[in-house]
Amino acid sequence: MNRREFLKSTSAVTLASAGGLAAPALWSLAQAQSARQETLLLVSEGGPNNLDIHGVGTNRPGYEVSWNCYDRLMSYGTKTLPDGSVSYDRDKLVPELAESWDLTKDSVTFTLRKDAKFHDGAPVTAHDVKWSLDRAVTVGGFPTFQMKAGSLEKPEQFVVVDDHTIRIDFIRPDRLTMPDLAVIVPGVYNSKLVKSKATEQDPWGLEYTKQNTAGSGAYKVTRWQPGTEVVFERNDAWVCGPLPALKRVVWRMVPSAGNRRALIERGDADISFDLPSKDFKELEAGGKVKVVSNPISNGIQYIGMNVTKPPFDKLEVRQAVAYAIPYQKIMDAVMFGMAKPMFGAASNTVSEPVWPQPHGYNTDIAKAKELLAKAGYPEGFETTLSFDLGSAGINEPLCTLVQESLAQIGIKATLNKIPGANWRGELTKKELPLIANFFSGWLDYPEYFFFWCYHGQNAVFNTMSYKNPEMDKLIDGARASAAAGDWPAYTKDVTGFIDLAFAEVPRVPLYQPYLSVAMQKPITGYQYWFHRQLDYRTLKKG
Repeated sequence: MNRREFLKSTSAVTLASAGGLAAPALWSLAQAQSARQETLLLVSEGGPNNLDIHGVGTNRPGYEVSWNCYDRLMSYGTKTLPDGSVSYDRDKLVPELAESWDLTKDSVTFTLRKDAKFHDGAPVTAHDVKWSLDRAVTVGGFPTFQMKAGSLEKPEQFVVVDDHTIRIDFIRPDRLTMPDLAVIVPGVYNSKLVKSKATEQDPWGLEYTKQNTAGSGAYKVTRWQPGTEVVFERNDAWVCGPLPALKRVVWRMVPSAGNRRALIERGDADISFDLPSKDFKELEAGGKVKVVSNPISNGIQYIGMNVTKPPFDKLEVRQAVAYAIPYQKIMDAVMFGMAKPMFGAASNTVSEPVWPQPHGYNTDIAKAKELLAKAGYPEGFETTLSFDLGSAGINEPLCTLVQESLAQIGIKATLNKIPGANWRGELTKKELPLIANFFSGWLDYPEYFFFWCYHGQNAVFNTMSYKNPEMDKLIDGARASAAAGDWPAYTKDVTGFIDLAFAEVPRVPLYQPYLSVAMQKPITGYQYWFHRQLDYRTLKKG
């Protein structure tokens, strides 16, 4: 898309959304400027494949829709970081749909706002909350596993006390339960509306919410062209926080990184995501736009190997790959230093219960060849290295470097480029032998990350099909000891499961990336969030 096409399309959407007029010529220049001032123009590489986070295979851009269009009982507070940027605060929970709550060792009881309404004007009740939580723990896949991560597993746990009071009963002590209620998945849906669209084959109305928003949040989707554009309009009746300054958000998908950079540099777009690290570095140095960068909490870019697929079922093969990766080249040529290295530690034995932290592997081609021969593959083998095209700006150069380095030890890896809309679905099939991927744990605790990525019962983000009863015992032990406040036991369990992960190396951590966002200087209110997407509610245009 060139500049003229971009401006023409976004201007038409802005005018039509603001006034509902079929003839933009009726607008005065002052009206057009006012509408533009109240409209955020956002560009990114890819867009949502589903408007509902409960949907099958919903991708990360879809999370942005759910976050802005649905409310939760609680949210997180914010904090100012040493560099002056603003981040969510994992240790501070604040009211959203609930105006207050009463927490005991056995349950938590929420009192809802009495003036909250869904986008169609229907009141939000405790019955909607229960139906939404029942849906989350029942639909399966990622949403249900996310709820399980906080010991929210059964519909029977959610009890309607009256129209504006709901109780959640705990099935075990778990310090992750309360923060898990503030992530994106337990959003509250208009149950009457969605149930009216449900069918016997689709009892939770997932087909309807895939293409329509049914929440009470600060924004609602009024237009969606998959792969092209999403338009959000402000919900002027929103009562769960200060009314946002932006009346509308136009989110355009611009696949070319060069075009996205040009649009932000010329001032034609307000915010640009998903640029290569080199572009962010140069934009920051150029000074025309503002660049904000934050380390992604509990996040790791990694090379993963499916341990059920020969030859990656052999430990020596996985270790050979770990020694063949060109770590520093990736840091220099792909990330341009905008990441924390997760390699080259003194050993693979750790002493602190913190995550992320580096492993002891480094680039050693001779050792990699030796291990490959020991595994029975002295001449190497052929495989595929798969990555998400939705983040091609990082993944493609990264995988090319890995491909070149693996070739030095005889592994011929053909690059398999999977469209972003299909990536999550392909991962969950557990058929890909070798992948480059990124995962960040929403709840910033080591045991949460490992529950998702290494626990044998997890069918979603354990992309390596890794199962080890010892690993499961350590992860479960860490969760139990944290809930009990037994910190010596917690330290033993956490260091134990990190050591085991580094020893058996089903996935090879590369780095902890920064989340960078380029925006026009007059824009204020940007906040870093655990889900790595934009929160429109706090953004303002000066």
